[in-house]
Amino acid sequence: MESLYSYQNQLLASTEFFFRRSFIDSVEWNDRLIGIVGARGAGKTTCLLQRLQDIGTSDLSNLYVTLDNLSNPYSTLIALAETFHSRGGKVLILDEIHKYPGWAGELKNIYDRFPRLKVIYSGSSTLKIRDEAVDLSRRAVVYQLQGLSFREYLEIIIKCSLPKISLHELLNDHIGFSIRLIKDLKPLAYFKPYLKNGYFPFFLQSEKTYLFKLQAIINYILESEIPGIINIEYRNIQKMKRALQYIAANLPYQPNISKLAESIELNRNSLLTYLGLMERAGIITSLYQSGSFYGKLTKPGKILLHHPNLSFALNSGEANIGNLRECFFVNQLAHSHKVELAVKGDFMIDGKYLFEIGGKGKKGKQIAGMQEAFIVADDLETGFDNKIPLWLFGFLY
Repeated sequence: MESLYSYQNQLLASTEFFFRRSFIDSVEWNDRLIGIVGARGAGKTTCLLQRLQDIGTSDLSNLYVTLDNLSNPYSTLIALAETFHSRGGKVLILDEIHKYPGWAGELKNIYDRFPRLKVIYSGSSTLKIRDEAVDLSRRAVVYQLQGLSFREYLEIIIKCSLPKISLHELLNDHIGFSIRLIKDLKPLAYFKPYLKNGYFPFFLQSEKTYLFKLQAIINYILESEIPGIINIEYRNIQKMKRALQYIAANLPYQPNISKLAESIELNRNSLLTYLGLMERAGIITSLYQSGSFYGKLTKPGKILLHHPNLSFALNSGEANIGNLRECFFVNQLAHSHKVELAVKGDFMIDGKYLFEIGGKGKKGKQIAGMQEAFIVADDLETGFDNKIPLWLFGFLY
């Protein structure tokens, strides 16, 4: 146990914390079993260490353990929890939980056996975590950690706290909000770098290698995580990669599932299954027509990549600006809102708000005469009337 405390203190001393306070503050830390899931590199470990720093380590009642640490002396989670609890432990933080086989069953037993012990766990394999956590559904509260919003990216770059705004507030006072921000900030100077390499905080390590690391994450998901969920032959992994490459090269992609399946020599049902898994893994986003009775029972009307950085990673550093705009808008809103394809305009949000996305000179012809309709324009610092700068939607979380 002493070696775990020593490792914890070394880690806290060496960690440079970045701003993700809005996420940390949104978690209800009083719950007894808390899960934090998200993509590799999203910052889960740093958030856990920040929480540990917040609650303190001086009385040894709070302990952080990473399950990929080979020096961990405990063979089971239950043994670790039992020893920690017997020494007066109160909060046990388990990082990289997906690397421990049978973790969900052991957490369930810990929850039932030690009612005064609080457990916080994290995992990067979103597919595996959600599939194996079914038994914890009545016990655990699970939070999804997204990649950095544009606001959070700016907080890291300029090293100051920036306000979060709700969609309702943005639509009702976007002019005032942007004017207040641009007094001390030039958002457009940072927006394009964010679209290319700002979604994950590991851009701080090296912007030159950022896209290579992102490609490695995608390969790991396709080659290891998805085969860990379903039985898939190696040749079909290669076909799944080809499907992703085809989608990335034709964004925004309006799918012809039968044609795509035929071109990569895969049956239609298998392709739909793989697309669904890639969506759950945070690689693509499927969008459906608003008002559709069958919704997700039908094929998607449009497929985008999950976040803009993926466009550069999958297209050799090149990306279509129109796709980047749509991808950014959908990514920042889908975190907390229902995003659908609109009959007129581009997107319908929460079944109420209509948006048309474009450049600085974008006109509102497609949404003329529509209620609760807005133009979202790139390369614009401040909007007017119903025309809103695209970058402002990066302040929603």
